[in-house]
Amino acid sequence: MSRRRNLSGTADARDGRNPRPSPRVERSAGGVVVRPLGGSWHALLIRDPYGKWSLPKGHIEGGESLREAALREVEEETGIRPEVVGPKIDTVDWTFRKDDETVHKFCTFFLMRSRNGEAVPQTEEGITACTWLPMPDAASRVAYADTRNVVLRAGDKIAEAGW
Repeated sequence: MSRRRNLSGTADARDGRNPRPSPRVERSAGGVVVRPLGGSWHALLIRDPYGKWSLPKGHIEGGESLREAALREVEEETGIRPEVVGPKIDTVDWTFRKDDETVHKFCTFFLMRSRNGEAVPQTEEGITACTWLPMPDAASRVAYADTRNVVLRAGDKIAEAGW
């Protein structure tokens, strides 16, 4: 017998089982920060607290828009003060367990351009490294498939804009 799901994500009561509680929803924002280096566009990656290469991102604080949160998180995690240069690239989502609770997280990424020098990892938050890589190499290095696709889409947006 297949298990049915309703739109809220809980088990359908008709299957005779107790419904599961709906996952807690979290929203985050981040950026694909780019800059021209040596004739090509490079993207900024961070090594996250799990030792994986990813994009800078983080929680939205009270009253912030997605764009404001993305700018703040990039600066906090890398020291880079970027500017947003376009609409959102994409929103990715994933589910994980935290403190015996299911969390469904949505993260919206924006294309950003670096306005200042070298990145410095925020070690207090477990960010152990920052690096600039050519766009195709950055996409290959990112550990998470959905985030890898965000980097590829950013590259497409740069090409479409004729930068």
